[in-house]
Amino acid sequence: MMKAAKVSQGKFTVILRKEEEGGYTVQCVELPGAISEGDTKKEALGNIREAIQGYLEAFPEEEERLKLKKEVLQVTI
Repeated sequence: MMKAAKVSQGKFTVILRKEEEGGYTVQCVELPGAISEGDTKKEALGNIREAIQGYLEAFPEEEERLKLKKEVLQVTI
């Protein structure tokens, strides 16, 4: 039996987009594989919380990578 990884709490940056066909998509910046959607903002944000937790349970080594120093910047093109 596989033991569930303990996921510590933390803050994550997410991008929430309103879709033309309705609803919202949301992606975690720090964990590009954590993507979700919802009919409302509230539902989409609740779903991304579950996606982030599931991602970290599946890939526990990512928690160590998250502890590394990072900067969020914007560039103009």
